[in-house]
Amino acid sequence: MTVEAPLLNRKRRGFSLIELLIVIAIILIIAAIAMPKLNRARMFSYETAAIATMRTVHAAQTQYFSQYGRFATTLVELGPAASGTPNASAADLIPGDLALGDKSGYKFTMQGGPGGYTVNANPVAFNNTGTRTFFSDQTLVVRVNDGQEPATAQSKEIK
Repeated sequence: MTVEAPLLNRKRRGFSLIELLIVIAIILIIAAIAMPKLNRARMFSYETAAIATMRTVHAAQTQYFSQYGRFATTLVELGPAASGTPNASAADLIPGDLALGDKSGYKFTMQGGPGGYTVNANPVAFNNTGTRTFFSDQTLVVRVNDGQEPATAQSKEIK
């Protein structure tokens, strides 16, 4: 009886190296399957945020127009004032990061004039932060291009 007791205790001590390697391999396979879906979900959230940000710019332009009688020509004019109270050159209508042009994986550009304005949103890193580009103007219609080419007024409308 004294010989069998140590053998039973030895078998119950833990997992073998092979068992641990198999578990690790299974975890890696599951992670490899999940990563592309996670990346697609992240890109989709960046693209959704870009569309929402364009609508924020539209709201800011509407408010800017009602306060100053014209559309802002740059995002900086819609952004926060460096010091002091808001004015026509820094109306404090959008966050500072958007005023600088970068927000949620997209680069935003805006051009304004007496008759209106245009806004473009392009991914900072194509196929990483987004696969679509966006365009909008004072008509408030957001347009999309499903490639690297920047979207224009002739691109298809988002429904």
